[in-house]
Amino acid sequence: MSTNFTHLSVSELHALMAEKQQVIVDIRDETSFSQGHIKGAIHLTNDSLADFVREADMDNNVIVCCYHGNSSQQAAQFLVTQDFTQVYSLDGGFTQWQLQYPTEIAQ
Repeated sequence: MSTNFTHLSVSELHALMAEKQQVIVDIRDETSFSQGHIKGAIHLTNDSLADFVREADMDNNVIVCCYHGNSSQQAAQFLVTQDFTQVYSLDGGFTQWQLQYPTEIAQ
């Protein structure tokens, strides 16, 4: 069992999205999330965290996205402690995703 999350670049996430089942969770504030997020991302907040942990498939790839890839590291490590087996922190966060894949943003 992994005890740590894995770093993932936006390019790696883009490739992963075409191949595998994954869940992308966005931990940014509500306004930022509503103004744009990675297509298919779930907005994860303190209020929705307990439901997410209870209902999610623990063996699914979980990619945590924040603004720049800093806060997502703590959130990813927390999910590892909740027994998720494949957890990733998106390096560069939504800011980097928006730069590399501006057409793949949902609102």
